[in-house]
Amino acid sequence: MFNLYKSACAASFFILFLGFIFTVTGCETLEYRPSAVGQEGEIIIVIDSTNWDGELGEAIRTHVSPYLGTLPAPEREFTLRQVSIVSQKVLEGLQKQKNVIFVAPLSEDSPESTFLKSRLGEEAAVEVQNGGTSVISRRDLWRKDQQIVYLLGNTTASLIELLAQRGEDIRYAFNVITRERVTEDMFEKGRQPEIEAALMKKHSFAVNAQHDYFSAIDTTDFVWIRRVVNSDSWRSVFVYYVEDFNPASLTPEWVHEARERLTETYIQGNMGGFISIDFRRELNTENIDFLGHFAYETRGLWHMVGRKDDGEMEEYGMGGPFLNYTFYDETSGRLYMIDGMVFAPGYDKREFLRQMEVIAHTFRTVPFEGELDEPAS
Repeated sequence: MFNLYKSACAASFFILFLGFIFTVTGCETLEYRPSAVGQEGEIIIVIDSTNWDGELGEAIRTHVSPYLGTLPAPEREFTLRQVSIVSQKVLEGLQKQKNVIFVAPLSEDSPESTFLKSRLGEEAAVEVQNGGTSVISRRDLWRKDQQIVYLLGNTTASLIELLAQRGEDIRYAFNVITRERVTEDMFEKGRQPEIEAALMKKHSFAVNAQHDYFSAIDTTDFVWIRRVVNSDSWRSVFVYYVEDFNPASLTPEWVHEARERLTETYIQGNMGGFISIDFRRELNTENIDFLGHFAYETRGLWHMVGRKDDGEMEEYGMGGPFLNYTFYDETSGRLYMIDGMVFAPGYDKREFLRQMEVIAHTFRTVPFEGELDEPAS
């Protein structure tokens, strides 16, 4: 997946814009600025209502926030909220938000296009009017922990084409900063360094343990940590590793089969059932860069099943989403599998699954200070 900043900088039009777009003063980097506000997982789309209800709005929904087929019920990748610039007060409020996209055809006469034109230098404005398009990304433009994106094009058609080309990059940028903010939020109440130190000492890896997680299973090569919210809701992460693994053996099929074997062995219900991938539903496995490693990311749904006496499978009525990162670590020669699951009936699952993603991204094999010390008793 391409990084938004790298791919944008590669475009000659973006390089031109660097000299002309968005007046930035040195004070924007000072740390006393307040943090951005707003709901995690939400992006404010600054666009007039006519374009939002038309083809341009549909292109934004399709390419910036498509439906996630690997959740039990349809949820978009982000919640999108349309806002029009109807006053200076509204604009000032927008500049405080965490995630914002400004978009308007510059050929139109609207407050949104007027605002974007005001941010352009004369030469850059001419480039847009002559058919140029660009995605401009700014971190911490007005506040800390903020992601602002400007979509620039002269016509609706050019903006729709731009969204089709760069939608994945835009989603990537918002996912990265959202994960950073959620990481800070999840662990500000306290972590459990004793769990992390024990993992590092025994297994030579660690992940962050949130304040209310506990170690459920810790074997030679398999660790499972859980958070039980109540009798009807839980989240969990397991880590499995294989010594002296041949990386040529790593395929999506290997990932699926290994996960099936592990969950049947270790993650069982109280009625004799066990967790299995629900292969009847959408299952996505793709190559990604995970913490600098070539990895397979798998997203899908699990369900609780059991085996009848005749060997046939039966449903136990439980299920939820999971995500899985499997990769080969060249330094240690190990194959690592990190897997997060959510069980939360009656709730939207997207942001819960994002928390599993956050924990997975705290994975490390190099200890933090103190992680090899004896855990506190």
